[in-house]
Amino acid sequence: MQHPDNHTTTITDAPPVGRRVEVGGRRLFVHQSGTGGPAVVFLPGASAVGLDYLNVHDRASQFTTSVLYDRSGTGWSDPAALPRTGDEAVDELRGLLRAAGVPAPYVLVGHSFGGVLARRFAQRFPAEIAGLLLLEPAHEDWNAFMPEPLRLPERPGEPVPLPELTEQLVREFRELLTRMFAPWPQDIREMLVEHHLNPATLHVGAVEGGSLPALYDELRRGGATPDVPLIVCSGTGIDPGQRHFLPEELLRPLNEGKLALYTALADSVPRGEHRVFEDGSHSWLHVEYEDEVIQALRDLLHRTR
Repeated sequence: MQHPDNHTTTITDAPPVGRRVEVGGRRLFVHQSGTGGPAVVFLPGASAVGLDYLNVHDRASQFTTSVLYDRSGTGWSDPAALPRTGDEAVDELRGLLRAAGVPAPYVLVGHSFGGVLARRFAQRFPAEIAGLLLLEPAHEDWNAFMPEPLRLPERPGEPVPLPELTEQLVREFRELLTRMFAPWPQDIREMLVEHHLNPATLHVGAVEGGSLPALYDELRRGGATPDVPLIVCSGTGIDPGQRHFLPEELLRPLNEGKLALYTALADSVPRGEHRVFEDGSHSWLHVEYEDEVIQALRDLLHRTR
């Protein structure tokens, strides 16, 4: 097993639901519910964990198999040295699904950072993909659609800088997290709130975010996205965290650039579609627009079947 550096954060307590499955010498958290196929698999964003998507997982499991998991170095999975390549993360997920007995093909639901991994999985294993649902996905053409102040480094570098966690900021985020996770069971909600307020969790998200240029290079070399049904969902709201990173005058250009980027992404495949959710935020689109995300999943499954 690799020895982790400081770029890792895992929860040592037993997961409140699901189990750990060994893949490549590490135990990975997986929570599988429902029956039938194609199976829906949720790929978390940076700083996120599988149980952040428990609301949509539980509903998806009512009409197909649904899978939540944590990447190595995050959540309830074993530690790992981060960052890793996209191919390493994809191979890990593929191994986990096989070890857990979840047969292909899959509908991958990639959120933010997870959207990059979902597309890389589709590039490498197109025969195992039935459809893609991308929620505010990170994308290699981001800089082409954004004004200069919103562009990201073109090469891998240091972790994305984080704001100072003052007492007021922690209090604001605790209130936000408690509100967003209100429908979750109490024991899971409390664990998730504390996990997301842990500075190590934020640091891991920043490290993964800093690795995006390298992952983008993998996507560029990997060729086109396979011809499968694809739905991109985006929001026009402002994520609460973005207000601590960006001045007010950049928030509108940010949304305008995202709308253009995600429309181009949907148009890049024969069966692509872009759905815009008014006032939806980057981090919480699947909570604020739960019904709409579930409908998108139903639509994708209908198209694949």
